[in-house]
Amino acid sequence: MCQTSGDESGEEPAFDHRSSDDQAAFSALLEDSAEDLYEHAPCGYLSTQLDGKIAKINATLLDWLGYQRDDLVGRKTFSDLLTVGGRLYHETHFAPLLSMQGEISGIALELKAADGSRLPVLVTSAVKTGSDGQPLLIRTTVFDARDRRAYETELLRARQESDRERERLKALNTTLQKTLLPPALMNVPGLDVGAYYHIASTDEVGGDFYDLFPLASGTWGFFLGDVCGKGAAAAAVTSLARYTLRAAAVYNPDPASVLANLNTILSHEYNGHEPRFCTVIFGLLTPDGEEGGFRVTLASGGHPPALFMGADGNADYLPTPGGQLIGVLPDAHIATTTVHLDPGDTLLLYTDGLTEAHSASAGGRYGDEALLEFAQALAPTTARDAVAAVRDLLDTFGAGVDDDTAVLALNVPRSTGEEQT
Repeated sequence: MCQTSGDESGEEPAFDHRSSDDQAAFSALLEDSAEDLYEHAPCGYLSTQLDGKIAKINATLLDWLGYQRDDLVGRKTFSDLLTVGGRLYHETHFAPLLSMQGEISGIALELKAADGSRLPVLVTSAVKTGSDGQPLLIRTTVFDARDRRAYETELLRARQESDRERERLKALNTTLQKTLLPPALMNVPGLDVGAYYHIASTDEVGGDFYDLFPLASGTWGFFLGDVCGKGAAAAAVTSLARYTLRAAAVYNPDPASVLANLNTILSHEYNGHEPRFCTVIFGLLTPDGEEGGFRVTLASGGHPPALFMGADGNADYLPTPGGQLIGVLPDAHIATTTVHLDPGDTLLLYTDGLTEAHSASAGGRYGDEALLEFAQALAPTTARDAVAAVRDLLDTFGAGVDDDTAVLALNVPRSTGEEQT
């Protein structure tokens, strides 16, 4: 077989053309480069004997700490370079783990510089063993963590500021939420009243609302509603709805007329690209002098039906079918119904945060049927007991309550003789 030389083929020969002198110079240059890399590496290098005494240290770490080589080599131990807290950690954790594992990495410590300042570092150490497996020395790599510490400090400061801002926002939301609810429910002669507002999240203001207030001729108005959405925009609608309902009831207390008035205001004010609407149930309480108790007229605009829990132990929804959302259509249909509250009867109004809560026992949403069974087991009851029972029920849902929930209960108390009977 004929072989072609490298020169004839135009290819580089497979062997090195350098002379022995050139190769010696190249090897020396490599050795110088390796030594220079060790001395001036972007990290600190440290070799210590098994008792921790420093045997070798590179120029980078000496520059960081401000020491001369003779100050440390053969005189100081690695532990001597640590702060008091770092020395304690080294003796109780670092050194024992290194001895057991043969290597430990990424440990955050602080070194003491010659001028007394502190240098935050990340330390990795490994035990170097001989051919017989016996440990010979400890090699340690030290990374400057000042930039990382500054970043972490700034990150912590930003997080603390964010937490303070969130707390301020929570306080603002809580204050705003309180302004959207009556500070205390009015005292209605011959009637016990209870209410509760469950806040699902303090990060945003909810849109649920309720109220009870006097009207002319000894009658009383009450309402409970839920504005679509959350936050400042929903709060503005909530405020408008509350004051509109009260003002409209003074002008004309007929529940259907009151809701029609609110529908006109909302559909006029919020008919642009971001319509705002709500569900509301409004009631008119009229004392019944002859039979005792109260005659209640209810009007509903798309709101969940009220629950009637009778003195006889029965419970059922008061149907208001066909009632449409308030603020969506110019002429929304308002559904009405009438009921008489006798002594021992209780009327419960609620928002859909209750029925739409996630229930583990139900395997999904709590739902209308479960609430009805709850009411049937509860009846007969009082306003205070009904509200307390709903409050306990909401607590069982825990994080399953996604939306705020408002509850308003009205009860005609039994007479003393009836209670004893």
